[in-house]
Amino acid sequence: MTDLILVLTTLPEDEAEPFARTLVEERLAACATLIPAVESIYSWKGKVETSSETLLLLKTGSEQLAALEARLHELHSYETPEFLVLPVEGGSHAYLDWMFSSLGLPHDSGTPDTK
Repeated sequence: MTDLILVLTTLPEDEAEPFARTLVEERLAACATLIPAVESIYSWKGKVETSSETLLLLKTGSEQLAALEARLHELHSYETPEFLVLPVEGGSHAYLDWMFSSLGLPHDSGTPDTK
């Protein structure tokens, strides 16, 4: 188990890149992976809606979570943005070390590799 997490959110396609860049520049996320052209079908205010969006996978640490959530709500154009948090159970030693370093977090460099 690590103190690293993965946050999922979606945004309008034209907002995703500057949004992601801001979160990485502010060290609230070590990395933001943008998956363009996802189609979301959801219920909103009594109607079924469809939107073309970009899915963001935000790699961060549990220490950044509260600040990341606050900043996401501040920057996001949606009234109720997606903010789902998934724990990172493990990963390659080098990648986890890079994430901790990118976030400015202390870490045990003895984290075992997992596949």
